[in-house]
Amino acid sequence: MQFTSTRGGDTATFSEAVIKGLAGDGGLFVPETMPDISTYSAHWRRLPYTELAYSFFSLFAGDIPDSELRYCVENAYNAFPNPETPATLIEMDDNLHVLELFHGPTLAFKDFALQLLGQLYGRHIRNTGHSINILGATSGDTGSAAIYGMLKQPGAHSFILYPEGRIAELQERQIACTGSDFVHPFAVYGSFDDAQSIVKQIFGDIKFSSAYSLTAVNSINIARILAQCVYYLDTALKLDASNNNPLEFIVPAGNFGNVLAGWMLNRMGIRGLRFCVATNVNAVVSNFFRTGEYCPGKVIPSYAPSMDIQQASNFERWLWWHFNGDSIRVRNVMTTLRRDNKFVLNEIPENNDIIRTTSCDDDGIKTQIERIWCEKGYIVDPHTACAFSAVRKNIRSVVVATAHPAKFPETIASVTGQYPKHPSLDTLKHRIIIKQTMPANVEAVKTAIAEILNEV
Repeated sequence: MQFTSTRGGDTATFSEAVIKGLAGDGGLFVPETMPDISTYSAHWRRLPYTELAYSFFSLFAGDIPDSELRYCVENAYNAFPNPETPATLIEMDDNLHVLELFHGPTLAFKDFALQLLGQLYGRHIRNTGHSINILGATSGDTGSAAIYGMLKQPGAHSFILYPEGRIAELQERQIACTGSDFVHPFAVYGSFDDAQSIVKQIFGDIKFSSAYSLTAVNSINIARILAQCVYYLDTALKLDASNNNPLEFIVPAGNFGNVLAGWMLNRMGIRGLRFCVATNVNAVVSNFFRTGEYCPGKVIPSYAPSMDIQQASNFERWLWWHFNGDSIRVRNVMTTLRRDNKFVLNEIPENNDIIRTTSCDDDGIKTQIERIWCEKGYIVDPHTACAFSAVRKNIRSVVVATAHPAKFPETIASVTGQYPKHPSLDTLKHRIIIKQTMPANVEAVKTAIAEILNEV
């Protein structure tokens, strides 16, 4: 299968798209055509998770030999305590399930994609004899998941940008307390959007990114989105979703990649899936689906820091499909957004039957954490609390739980009196944070990367 840029100026095989990350024209890679997977549903329903992931990826990664693809998938999910069921489905009542995606190495949903991406990078290193260096921005969980996905890959350096003082302490410790000489945390004085913009600009400098063998680990990488499709598919098959038996996933949303992954299954023939985009107070995507206006503002810090995002990168992929693959219209919209810091569609998107949106402020987050604890005896992290705020009665729903509550103990303890813990996080509390702080400036980051790699 070939992949094309949302802006129409680049094409690649699956392996090429994975290594490039960002397309050469600044766009994001998408499959040129979507496979119809509805015919596989009956067979796939019986598969364990690892085999389902392999079967799904084989439709997209045709340039990777089957044995190598299987090796990558199996090693990725062997990093989870239970590789056969890494996505844990919890029944809360007849109409409500929780999909726990926080049982991986870093206790966040990002592990599902980044453990696999690390294996795909390892395959590239083995096959070419040339190491690569990853570059990414994080609002909390991507950075640590990317690092842990790459730690065993020989010679690979990890450069992770995050907003200084704007992620949870334990999230920072997962990034900055590895003790590895190959991990380089860059704390920038700005927002996640600033960090993400720097990453995109660096990849836009082809000469620099090529000279230092940089590749992207953010959700701009198509392999991450495809890996996230699998847990929605697994759940839809288990709960028998169909047009006559619809199922709504309520997804905490920041960079829009997690929602997009599930939404893509509709385009692959899996019917009956609905989605709620559950944002925090940074509700730019939620506002767009209500009004047709996409207007990023200043990032507002919240109790759900991984969602403190105003520039949702994966929204460009959604636009490409909304415009039926018209890359010229995508380019025009992105140019307008860059120039005016907003764009407006002539009509509100006609997806209200498939996508709805909500937002939840900090008071609402605390209210939901307390309510769920009191009513269900179940503890949720602040991001998942945003999703719980959107649950509707008598609608079959799955709340997507994106992070382990132990990553945000202070917020949870303040309303429940419970102080959630996890052994892997407890060990980090006694380690020294090692990071570089710097201005949210492209040249400052490029200089730091060059200095480190030129010494290798």
